[in-house]
Amino acid sequence: MNATPVSRTWLPLWLLAGLLAGLLGAAAQAQPTTAQVVRHHAALVHATYEDTLAGARRLQQAVQAFTAAPGAEGLAAARQAWLDAREFYGQTEAFRFYGGPIDDDRGPEGRLNAWPMDESHVDGVQGRPGAGLVNDRRQPLNKRALAALNERGGEENIATGWHAIEFMLWGQDLSDSGPGNRNADDFIDGRAPNADRRRQYLALVTELLLDDLGSLVRAWSPDRRDHYRARFEAGGTASLRKMLVGLGSLSRGELAGERLEVALASQDQEDEHSCFSDNTHRDAVNNALGIENVWLGRYRRADGTLLQGPGLRDLVAAKDAALADRTTQQIRQSVLAAEALQAPFDREIVGGDAAPGRLRVRAAIASLTQQSRDLVEAAAAIGITRLTLVQP
Repeated sequence: MNATPVSRTWLPLWLLAGLLAGLLGAAAQAQPTTAQVVRHHAALVHATYEDTLAGARRLQQAVQAFTAAPGAEGLAAARQAWLDAREFYGQTEAFRFYGGPIDDDRGPEGRLNAWPMDESHVDGVQGRPGAGLVNDRRQPLNKRALAALNERGGEENIATGWHAIEFMLWGQDLSDSGPGNRNADDFIDGRAPNADRRRQYLALVTELLLDDLGSLVRAWSPDRRDHYRARFEAGGTASLRKMLVGLGSLSRGELAGERLEVALASQDQEDEHSCFSDNTHRDAVNNALGIENVWLGRYRRADGTLLQGPGLRDLVAAKDAALADRTTQQIRQSVLAAEALQAPFDREIVGGDAAPGRLRVRAAIASLTQQSRDLVEAAAAIGITRLTLVQP
């Protein structure tokens, strides 16, 4: 008895080749190389600093308009420009803690974002109206002098950066229910002593802020091979380690520790990050979002476009999908916990242990602390062990 012939359908060679190429391409996309992740991260860093610098330029324009003709409307516009620019800077703090351009031996981080601030180092305060550099007419005011005076004589002697500008715009926060309420008259000749120097000081520290942000944009620029970015892109696994150190250190040591735990323990308004503007709750959100940006390899730009590419999550998922998913969920939970914090933050930290605000702060601390542990485990999954993180 003859066997029934088996019918075979042969695919053209060109079609087989196309299918194979598609499968290989999908696999490559799902499992990026270390070099791809590092290169995309450098692009993400550069984009975030670019948006921050653009926001700072809008702040400078508002400050220039205000100091040219001081008034309540101009002061309100400058305050809003400061708040808008901080939304982007907060996300850049995920690029710290590993000796990069922001905080190496010559980095500008201390000039940009040092805190807490002794306000009397800069200007008059309640009970000491003649205090500060503004009211000392013997002290020359220029960018070089102000940079040298930053943290001179003590870490809280902050003379420059976001919080010096914040203090100049809002003044001391003496209210339990809102931010500082500096009067525009402080900048008008004949209505407040040394108003001319106050205008000059505000203009100078804003210009210095732009100088320092511009140096970071240049350091991460792709257009020259002698910039930091070129060395970072060539760093391979060492650069991955830096990325993870930045995320873990911001998670536990800085955000959960210095910015939330310290304030929770002291219940002191002076220990909140952006105390003059009552913007501390947004600082926490944007720090948490910056961590998520790096982990996922994505960043929503100021113009609304999404910069998306291979991230740390993708590398970890190729080794341990469950761990990658768990870490992603924990990082998202931290963003949500930060978003749950209510303004003003100085009211969130006061009261007994069962106070709703204090419970919200503790929830954020717990989530950030857990995510730092998850990040250490994720690093180990891709071969990065003995991850040394900044602790509180």
